[in-house]
Amino acid sequence: MKDWFNEFLMVLTYSKRTQLAIVLGLVGYFLILGWGHYQLSDFELSGSMSSFSELIKQKLLQRYDKVALACLVSFWGTAIAFYKKDRKHFFS
Repeated sequence: MKDWFNEFLMVLTYSKRTQLAIVLGLVGYFLILGWGHYQLSDFELSGSMSSFSELIKQKLLQRYDKVALACLVSFWGTAIAFYKKDRKHFFS
């Protein structure tokens, strides 16, 4: 078990592509969430639709959450693919 962990850390340390994909996934996730909250911070409807304002805002925030999660998962999937390629490169 210890050898596997050391191997994982070594490949992660030397694989700049994997590191970049992990960091971009995290940064993209938080940027998309922040952008969504910023865009919807002053969201208000007027007139007869004002009662639906909070409901629509929550639905739009859920979409931003889904997009942010998709960004995170796709970048981490890319990081896993890069990790596998670099592991094969380092240990073959």
